[in-house]
Amino acid sequence: MNAWQSLLSGFGMNCVLFALTLIMSVPLGLIITLGTMAKFKPVKWVMKTFVWIIRGTPLMLQLFVALYAPGLIFNYLVSSNPAVALNLKPIFMAISSNRMIPALIALVINYAAYFSEIFRGGIESIPVGQYEAGQVLGLTKVQVFFKVVLFQVIKRITPPMGNEIITLVKDTALARVIGVVEILQNASRFAAKGIIWPLFASGLYFLAFTAVLSALLSFVEKKLDYYKG
Repeated sequence: MNAWQSLLSGFGMNCVLFALTLIMSVPLGLIITLGTMAKFKPVKWVMKTFVWIIRGTPLMLQLFVALYAPGLIFNYLVSSNPAVALNLKPIFMAISSNRMIPALIALVINYAAYFSEIFRGGIESIPVGQYEAGQVLGLTKVQVFFKVVLFQVIKRITPPMGNEIITLVKDTALARVIGVVEILQNASRFAAKGIIWPLFASGLYFLAFTAVLSALLSFVEKKLDYYKG
């Protein structure tokens, strides 16, 4: 496999991590948002504490925890039952050999926490008067949200969401620290042999991807200009 093929193969892994993380972290972020805005205080504070921990610790640390913690914790919990431990061992070995799984877990949890704060800020930025006006017109709370509030929230959260999405593209490269074979890991192998240009070529891959995403996000923002809120 030549250098360009190796880089393309590695970038394919970055793209898979990016797509799966985005698909799973957005709905998880909405669930966390509902938790942080819940009126039941124990749920609210548990969710807020969770978000505080995830946002306050490095993503690299979370990657290592996602890789090592399940095997260490569950093997310890079932150590008193050797038969159960024996049955669980292949599962942990499979996770360790397929490093994409813990990388995906860490990225999804990390970005869900960040997205949840963006969603919460967008929802809370809508004036209470708009909810009250909708109810005066005879709309239910659900109808007010979907017919009056939702698109205004989307309009307001699009720029910060765009920033996080573009950051996610670059953060997929951190998966290399736990052994995921992505573009930078492949580029670094060539660099170790004295071939430096794949490192710069990998930068071009990221630049091209982020340029496409930026154009797409800009298009979405313009389409949402109607919803000034």
